[in-house]
Amino acid sequence: MERTGVASLLVLLMLSAPLTGCFADSENMPGESDLEVNIASLEGGFFQNMELSASSSMSVFIPYLIIEDGNNYVQNSTIVDLEKGDSVTLSILAPPRTENMVVIIGKFGRDFWPIRDQGESWMTWISREGNIDNSNNGIERVPASENSTFDTVNHSSETGGSVIVKIIPINRAMSLSKDEGGVHSTGIVDGRSVYERLFEMSDPTDSFDIIDGKEGYYDRWAGQGNPAYEDAAQYLISEMTGFGLEVIGHRFEFTDITGSQNPEAYNICAYKWGTEFQNEWLVFGAHFDIAPPVNGVLLDPHIIGERTYGTRVGAYDNTAGTSMVMETARALADFESRRTMVFCLWSGEEGGKRGSDYWTEYYVGEDNPDVTITNYINLDMAGVNWPGGGGAPHGDPDPAIDEDGYPKDAEVWPMRVYIGPGPNHDKLDQPGMVGLSNWIGSDALGLEEQMGTLVGTNYSADTWKTSVWLDMDRPEIIVYEDTTARSDHASFQDNLDVVTIGFGGLVDGYWCYHQVCDTLDEMEAWMDTTGKDYGEENTGVANVVNSLDMITWWALMTFFHCDEKPVLNSLV
Repeated sequence: MERTGVASLLVLLMLSAPLTGCFADSENMPGESDLEVNIASLEGGFFQNMELSASSSMSVFIPYLIIEDGNNYVQNSTIVDLEKGDSVTLSILAPPRTENMVVIIGKFGRDFWPIRDQGESWMTWISREGNIDNSNNGIERVPASENSTFDTVNHSSETGGSVIVKIIPINRAMSLSKDEGGVHSTGIVDGRSVYERLFEMSDPTDSFDIIDGKEGYYDRWAGQGNPAYEDAAQYLISEMTGFGLEVIGHRFEFTDITGSQNPEAYNICAYKWGTEFQNEWLVFGAHFDIAPPVNGVLLDPHIIGERTYGTRVGAYDNTAGTSMVMETARALADFESRRTMVFCLWSGEEGGKRGSDYWTEYYVGEDNPDVTITNYINLDMAGVNWPGGGGAPHGDPDPAIDEDGYPKDAEVWPMRVYIGPGPNHDKLDQPGMVGLSNWIGSDALGLEEQMGTLVGTNYSADTWKTSVWLDMDRPEIIVYEDTTARSDHASFQDNLDVVTIGFGGLVDGYWCYHQVCDTLDEMEAWMDTTGKDYGEENTGVANVVNSLDMITWWALMTFFHCDEKPVLNSLV
């Protein structure tokens, strides 16, 4: 993780003596030096044991994900009381994509604490003058329940007054060179591992021993009992069974207009049963099928000069999303959860979300009426968005880069975090999920400067997303409620009234969207910023890995939060 001069200066300022004076109401207030931490720096992206020792009585607020002692659940934040001479050891997830974490110190027995705004980092919160006295953002301690070891927290309008802040640096190790994506190559999940999974499934090496003629899993066109799709499904089953999950293949057949039975959908879902609320399911999903050719003809737009339809590999749409779900499943298989974890690779999305429609309407709705889906996380297309540049490699038509280095077409640039159901473009219908997304992105993912939340007040329903984005000076990452769901999350919203969150990159502006040129090489070419006059200079591989890392972590951390406290539909 590269440190800029500005960031280093900020850290030095934060560690200087005047910092404590800004926060502390000094009488009877413990000092920063009264709390000793046994680790000089934390390793980003891993849970690790951190011992806190107090040389005076104090309470300490830890605003990060921790692992519970008794049940091994992941919990969001805790407050611990330490008498003079006491110590406590906590297993804390060091944020993966930021350089510092904070612990906040107050008087012994304190219940109310100030917190940062949703869209700012802890370091910005520390440096912003008056952030406590003028803020209504706070949390309240909630005593530990019979199923937990540590106290938890709830939001509160009370802040409790002044605090002391202790800053602990974070370093994320590199297992490869920077050009190979080494900056984002370690952690309980990491972008390089997702990239390698994506390469495995989209490997173009010729092989005449398997059904699609490639080392990768090509020709995954859903429906009609396609043998290449069936072969790829067996790969999914084998891999996720190997993670220790229970895997079920869900087939759905419908009667077509000729009266024939059509094997339209074949979903592969892996389950790890919850230990507290087994009938409440938290679902990750991505569609595994790819866009089929029209009349069996596949034409490369790089050769013919225009776009048609259909692909053999679908690296971006949606082998990337499939890879993220699989790597998340691999990591989460080692964790205990309150609610049942479900990891689904959908069939038939390109034909109209038929796989997810079947699963939500019949398998959950009719076959398992006692099951409740708490939240759904969708991963559909990732890796062609920030921190790349929306460029046009291989001589494709120029997407019209403006003087600031952004494509003029407002639909081609931002990485998207889309939330729903949100039928009203002029207000937030799901503020809980929007707030959680901003909270995770702005600090743990280091995206405070890139993020913007879109709300379409005073704009037309047809143009609000573009208009708001332009008015906000084109943030590279947008959080918004999607009024026009275009992927499998629509099935969960429409059939089950579930709050969903999805992650995706460039869509219609991508020259190889639903084309035979949708390959990993193409993704890397679009994301290469070497020698470009916008963005940081990086290879296409490094930027693709960065993007996959960012989205996978965002989805994973959303899961941890929603396992503890599901985000319920505000419209129901």
